[in-house]
Amino acid sequence: MSYRVEMQIGGQPLVLEAGNLAAQADAAVTVSYGDTLVLVTACTAKEPREGVDFLPLTVDHEERLYAAGKIPGSFFRREGRPGQQAILTCRLTDRLLRPLFPKGFRNETQIITTVLSADQENSADVLGAVGASAALTLSATPFDGPVGTVRVGYVHDRFVINPTYTQLLDSTIDIVVAGTRDAVVMVEAGAREVPEELVLEAIRYGQEVNQQVIDLQEQLLAQYGARPKMQVDVQAANPELEAAVLAALDGRIDSLIGMPRTERDDALSALRKDVIGKIEEHYSPQEIRAVVDSRVKATIRASILDRNVRPDGRGAIDIRPITCAVGLLPRTHGSGLFTRGLTQVLNVVTLGSAGDEQKLDGLTTEETKRFIHHYNMPPFSTGEVKRIGTPARREVGHGALVEKALAPMIPTEDDFPYTIRLVSEVLSSNGSTSMASVCASTLSMMDAGVPIKAPVAGIAMGLVTGEDGRYAVLTDLEGMEDAYGDMDFKVAGTAEGITALQMDIKVKGLRHEILERGLQQAREARLFILDRIHETISASRPELSKYAPRILKMSIDPSKIGLVIGPGGKTIRSIVEQTKASIDVENDGTVLIGSQDVEQAARAIAMIESLTKDAEIGGIYTGKVTRLFSYGALVEFLPGKEGLVHISELADYRVPSVEDVVKVGDEITVMVTDLDRQGKTSLSRRAVLLGLSPSDVPRRESAPPGRGPSPRRYSDSRRGESQGPGGQPYNRPRGPSDSSRSH
Repeated sequence: MSYRVEMQIGGQPLVLEAGNLAAQADAAVTVSYGDTLVLVTACTAKEPREGVDFLPLTVDHEERLYAAGKIPGSFFRREGRPGQQAILTCRLTDRLLRPLFPKGFRNETQIITTVLSADQENSADVLGAVGASAALTLSATPFDGPVGTVRVGYVHDRFVINPTYTQLLDSTIDIVVAGTRDAVVMVEAGAREVPEELVLEAIRYGQEVNQQVIDLQEQLLAQYGARPKMQVDVQAANPELEAAVLAALDGRIDSLIGMPRTERDDALSALRKDVIGKIEEHYSPQEIRAVVDSRVKATIRASILDRNVRPDGRGAIDIRPITCAVGLLPRTHGSGLFTRGLTQVLNVVTLGSAGDEQKLDGLTTEETKRFIHHYNMPPFSTGEVKRIGTPARREVGHGALVEKALAPMIPTEDDFPYTIRLVSEVLSSNGSTSMASVCASTLSMMDAGVPIKAPVAGIAMGLVTGEDGRYAVLTDLEGMEDAYGDMDFKVAGTAEGITALQMDIKVKGLRHEILERGLQQAREARLFILDRIHETISASRPELSKYAPRILKMSIDPSKIGLVIGPGGKTIRSIVEQTKASIDVENDGTVLIGSQDVEQAARAIAMIESLTKDAEIGGIYTGKVTRLFSYGALVEFLPGKEGLVHISELADYRVPSVEDVVKVGDEITVMVTDLDRQGKTSLSRRAVLLGLSPSDVPRRESAPPGRGPSPRRYSDSRRGESQGPGGQPYNRPRGPSDSSRSH
C-alpha cells in the first residue's frame, strides 16, 4: 500500500511517499522536491553488535549519474567510490541523526540514500536527511525523532528556504539547520563574512521551518501506522564494581587536573593499570577501564562546571599558546605552520595553470574547480601506529570545511588566473585540527603571494552541561574535552564576519542562548588569532615564489582559436613542446600562458600572436620562401599567410632570374606593401633593403591568400603577357596542403 503526504516548504511542495519501493527494507521513503527525488532506506540488525561501546551507525549516499542524464566519465563508465559531495552528504546526515539514538543502543544500523532523479537545481543532501529521519521514524529502530532539516539562504536581504543552486550564487549564507521539536541538533554553514547576528537569525528561521517538516513526517507516520520500537538493553551499573574502583582510585583523579596533555595521558594510563591490578581478580579489565573512564569524565565535567578549571588548567575562555611561521620550505610555492598548544598543522600551497583545475563528475552543473584544499592526518600526529590508506570520510570532511571557510577570500580568476591547491599536513593533534588548518592555509597563501581578500582564522568551541540548566562554553576545544564534552562547534571567519561553521553535539539539542554564547566567544578568539597571524605576516607577499609559474593572459579573436589549436591539436602541442609552457585557450578567446621561465612564456605569446594577428601595410616580417615562379616568389610571412614578392621587389638591383636570389626554404625579410579587397598580399624585399615606404613600391596584382597563386593570371612585365611558368597560362590546381589551412 502506498502512503503520500505533501506540504509547501520554501515555495514548492516537499513530498514524502512510503510503501511503494524497497519492500524488504525495515523502512523506505522517497522524498521529492522539484524534479529531484531520492530513495532513503533504513535497516537495523535484530541483535546488538558484540564487543562495541559505540553506536554502529553507517550512512551511505549513492549518486547515480543517470539521475541527471549523465554517463560516468570513468574508464568503466559506471559509478565508483563516492565523490567528495557524496561523502559530505553522508557526514551531514550522520551528524544530525547520531545524537537522537538512545544511549546503549548497539545494533548495526544503515541508512542508504540513493539519488534517482536530479534536476540540477534542488540539492539532494537536505532531502536525504529528511528521508533518513522519516525512514527511522517509520521503522522499529529506536529513534528520538523526527528531526527536520532545511537549507537557509540569504538572497537580496531576505531569507530563502531550500534555495536552488542558482539562488545560492547570489546568497551570502548557505546554512543547513537540523532540529527536533525542542532544539537545534546540527548546523553547517558557509558564508561571505556575515555577522554573528545574521547567522543566529538564519538558524532561528530554519528551526521554525523545521517544525513544518516534522509535521509532514508525523502525518506520514499517522498514515503508515506506528510500529513497536526495539528494546534497548542498557546494563545497569554494578554498585560493587563502582565501590571497588572508587576505593582503588583513592581520589587520585583530581591530581590529573591541570597537567599538560602528555603528562596527563601518561598519568591516566598508569592510574588505569594500577586500579586494574588491584581488583582484576574479581572483574574484567574492560569493565574496570569503563568505570575508571566514567569517573574521569565525571570529575573533569564537575571541575569545569564547579571551578571553571579545565583539564589542562585553563579557564573557559582561555586559548592555548599560539605560534605562527611562514616560508619554511625552500622549493614550494608557499608554506605556513600554525601551532596552538599540542595542535600543529603545516600547510603548503601549489599554484598551477587553468589546465590543473579539478574535473568534477557529479550531479551538479559545476564541472571544474580551481581552488582545492586537502587535509591529511597521519597516525604519528596522535602518537599511534596505523595503516596509511586513502583519505577517510573524516579527512574529506575536514578538508571540505576548511575549503568552505577560505573560498570567499580567494581572488577571482580574472584577478589571479591560477589554480590553487592547498594541502594541510597535521603534524600533531590535540583538538580542532581543521580550524588550525584554516589558520595555516591563510599563512601559506600569504607567503605564496596569493592576494586573498582578508586573512581567515578558525577556532573550535566546546560545551559541558550539567543539572539545573548549568552549562559552560569552552573556547579552544582540546582532545579530552571533545571526548568527554557535549559539543564541537567550529567557527571560521575574518575580522568582518563568519565564512564557515559546523556544529556537532552529543546531547538531544541546544538552546538558542548556548549558540549565541558560542558565537560570541568564537569571535573574540578569532580576532585574537588574527592578530597573531598579522604579527607574523601582515599582507600577502607582492611577488610569487621564483619556483611558481608565471601566468600571462592575452586575448585573441575567437574566430582564430582554430589557428592556435591546429588540426588535431598539432599547432598548440608544437608551441608547448618548443616553449615548455602551459597554454589554456578559453572559448571567449582568452589565452593563459604559464611558465616558470618568463622568457619562454613571452616566446609562446609571440608565437600565438604570429598565428592570429593580421598583416598590416608597412609591417616587416621574416618569412620562408615556399614556391618559386618565373615572375616572383611566394613567401609565408605569417603562419598560414602568404604573399607574392614580385621579381622586381626581390633585391635592390635588377634580378635576371628569381633562382639567382632565393630558393625554396630560404628565410627572407619582407614588407607588406599592399592588401587588396580579396585579402591578397603584396610583399617587397627591396623596400626593406632600401628603407622605402609602402607608397614607394609600385602596385601590382598580389598573391591571393592560401598557398600559392590562384587561378588568376599574373602580369609579368618581362614577358609582356599573362602567363605561368614556362610561358604557359598559369592555372595551379589546389594542392592537398591547402585543406590543412582552411581553419
